[in-house]
Amino acid sequence: MIGEDSFRAFVEARYAELLRVAFLLTGSAYEAEDLLQASLLRVMRHWQRVDEPMAYVRRIMVNHHISIWRRYRSRELLTSHSPDRGMRDAADGVAERHALFTAMRGLPPRTRAVIVLRYWADLSEADTAELLGCSVGTVKSRASRGLARMREALGAEADLDAAATPVMTQARGGSR
Repeated sequence: MIGEDSFRAFVEARYAELLRVAFLLTGSAYEAEDLLQASLLRVMRHWQRVDEPMAYVRRIMVNHHISIWRRYRSRELLTSHSPDRGMRDAADGVAERHALFTAMRGLPPRTRAVIVLRYWADLSEADTAELLGCSVGTVKSRASRGLARMREALGAEADLDAAATPVMTQARGGSR
């Protein structure tokens, strides 16, 4: 019962933050909720043995998202818009956020996980490497390649650092 209460308190305190990480991993609000719920169910089973709950939940979310991606990557996805045309909105922030999330969806799941953990969750390279079970060099190279692919997807004139900071700050719900 004590473990159940501490798990409930953890979820109540960190749910919004974890949901934002899940959204950035999946690119969809519905998939993010499913990913987070499935991850929390897995954490709940082992709650008594968890030392670092945030790192543990993030790791489970990343691993679960990658396994889902591997299962469905060969399937064709139908969308309501043509991939040849970008969607434009009257609000520049919405359009920038859409372009950024579209570029993130184009990244492989482990590279996306590095980008999300390094630049959204604000983890250090060492913490990201530990969380993903890889070397710091792998984190650096995945981050570099991922940012390069996002710059390419956003266009040569796009300044990813200038566009990403306000969008990522808005996604977090605050300021840096």
